[in-house]
Amino acid sequence: MAAADPARPAPPDSPARPDRPARPESPAPPDSPGATDPDGAQRADRLERGTGGVARVVIGRPEVRGALDAPERRALLDALRRAADAAAAGEVRCVVLVGTGDAFSSGQDLREHAARLDADDPALARVVEDEYAPIALLLAEMPAPVVAVVRGTAAGAGAALALAADLRLLAASARVDTGFARVGLPPDTGASWWLPRLVGEGRARDLLLRPRPVPADECVALGLATEAVPDADLDARAAEVARQLAAGPTAALAATRRALAFSATHDLPSTLAHEGALVAGVARSPEHRAAVEAFLTRRR
Repeated sequence: MAAADPARPAPPDSPARPDRPARPESPAPPDSPGATDPDGAQRADRLERGTGGVARVVIGRPEVRGALDAPERRALLDALRRAADAAAAGEVRCVVLVGTGDAFSSGQDLREHAARLDADDPALARVVEDEYAPIALLLAEMPAPVVAVVRGTAAGAGAALALAADLRLLAASARVDTGFARVGLPPDTGASWWLPRLVGEGRARDLLLRPRPVPADECVALGLATEAVPDADLDARAAEVARQLAAGPTAALAATRRALAFSATHDLPSTLAHEGALVAGVARSPEHRAAVEAFLTRRR
């Protein structure tokens, strides 16, 4: 939950699958969209439903570069749960995770964290397990592709959230910074799981042990980002990629995410058996039948 600076810095609710660790229990989401601030104000809903099966999950608090305090974490968790439910129902076919203002997320709100340290808050020890871990698992197990769109800073837990996405589109001026070690903490929110798989263990160790802001073009070269896009073109490019994914075969794309996750922790024979089970399930879908017929029609 670390942050890069003083201002901050894989399912829907369903039975656990053998290819995923069991999701830890977490506080129930609020009764209505959004979350309540300490002063009683209602925080805006973080889930935005668009057209064509695309939904956006928005990290708020641009005034502190998307720093994640407790209400923001609850609002984000609630939005992702509802996005996952909608994706499982076939209503959402692509989820876009995006920040507001000039930053994606600087990670944990360190002012909130310091106040809880000063108060010797016993609940602080469970923040990662109860709040950050469920967010990371929802992103990893979303039944639809996830695209992270990063402007400005993605640091600490904010960087980990971006890494959990299938695709990461970065503005040319964006930076990704693990940041955890600078505030005397080990990685969380899945950073230690995603980084080695994206960049290799050696580079992951370097990025975690010697954190630094990594420029967008270097992020692409390392494998941290899918594309670096001119700042002025980022929104249009993100919309284009989201539309492309939403128009794709949703069941096959969701199964592909599960296949990749399973293969990361299983041997080849187990992976082959798992692939077979996934293919057998998706082969009965109307999307598959339509895709085969379209392919054969083009060949005629």
